[in-house]
Amino acid sequence: MKIAFYGSSLLSSYWNGAATYYRGILRDLAGRGYDITFYEPDAFDRQQHRDIDPPEWARVVVYPATEASMREVLTDAARADIVVKANGVGVFDKELLEGVVARAAPHALKIFWDVDAAATLDEMRADAGHPVLAALPDIDMVLTYGGGPPVIDAYRGFGAAECVPVYNALDPTTHFPVAPDARFDADLAFLGNRLPDREARVEEFFLRPAAALPDRSFLIGGNGWETKDMPGNVRHRGHVYTAEHNAFNCTPKAVLNVARDSMAHIGFSPATRVFEAAGAAACLITDAWEGIEQFLIPDEEVLVARDGQDVAELMAALTPERAKAIGDAALARVLAEHTYSLRGAQVDALFRAHAERVAEAA
Repeated sequence: MKIAFYGSSLLSSYWNGAATYYRGILRDLAGRGYDITFYEPDAFDRQQHRDIDPPEWARVVVYPATEASMREVLTDAARADIVVKANGVGVFDKELLEGVVARAAPHALKIFWDVDAAATLDEMRADAGHPVLAALPDIDMVLTYGGGPPVIDAYRGFGAAECVPVYNALDPTTHFPVAPDARFDADLAFLGNRLPDREARVEEFFLRPAAALPDRSFLIGGNGWETKDMPGNVRHRGHVYTAEHNAFNCTPKAVLNVARDSMAHIGFSPATRVFEAAGAAACLITDAWEGIEQFLIPDEEVLVARDGQDVAELMAALTPERAKAIGDAALARVLAEHTYSLRGAQVDALFRAHAERVAEAA
C-alpha cells in the first residue's frame, strides 16, 4: 500500500522533536512492504540542519514553503492508499489538512496524526471553527503519540470515528549504549528546546537543582537557551544532532526528562527522549506524570521527581552503581516492550483492519 505522509520533517530534528518518532515508525512500516513518500516544507532552517540523508526506505519530497508548491504536492494524495496529515508542519497546516481530505482517493484511509494532542485539543475547545474540528467528519482515524484515555475520550467527544495512541518508542538501531564523550560530561544533563510551555518546568526541575547543588555539574542541550540566565555550574551545548544523542545520554551520571505543561497535565505522554535515554541505558530522572508506570517502573527503571527539590535529593544520593542498575533495567524494559518494531506492528494492524472493512463494504 502507498502512504502519502505530510509532516514537518523526516530529514531534520531541528526544532522538530517528532523526527525520531516519524523515522522509527515509517522505517518499520517500509520493512512491512509499505511504499512511503514523506512531504516536508523547506522551512525553519531544517534543511540546513539535516540529521540524516534521504533514507532508502522512504521517498522524501522537500518542497518550497509556498502556497503554490504546497498545492502541487497535494496532488499526489490522490494516488495513495493511505494519506496522513500530521500536525505541527508549521506552514499551511490548515490548507494541507483540507487538501488531504479533499484530494484523497475514495478508497483511501485518511488519517490525522496528532503529535501534540494536548495542545490540539485545547485549541479545539477554544475555537469552534478549528480546522481539525471541521475535518473530523471526513477523517477515518486519528492517531496520537500520547495521551492515553483522556485523549481518546476527548477526540471521541469531538466526533472522531476512531482515535488510537501510538506511543513513542525506541529504535535500537539508532539509539543504543556507546562510550562516554567528554563533551557531554556532567552529573545531570537535559536535552530539549526552549518552548513557552516547557520553560517554567525546566526552571523548576533543572535550574533549581543546579542552584541547590553548586558543587555538581549540569549540562543543557537544545535550541533557544543561549539567552537564558543560568547558574554558573550549568553549561549550554546548543542544538545536539541525533547522531550525538547516544553520547549525550551515556556520558552524564543521569539525564532528565521534563514534560511540557500540556503533556504533563494530560499524562500518558512519554517524550521521545524517554526512550532514547533508556535505549542508551542512561539513568533517567523524569518529572511526575500520570501513566509513567505503563512505560517504566519508578525506582527500578526510572527515578520520578515531583519538583526541583526531589531532583536535587535524588542527585545527591545517586551513586554510579545505582545509576547503572537503573539504566540497565530501563534498557531491558524498552527492548522488550517499547520498540518501534512493536509500534509499527500496531499501526500495520490498524491499516490492514481498515482495508478489510473497506473491502467487505464494497
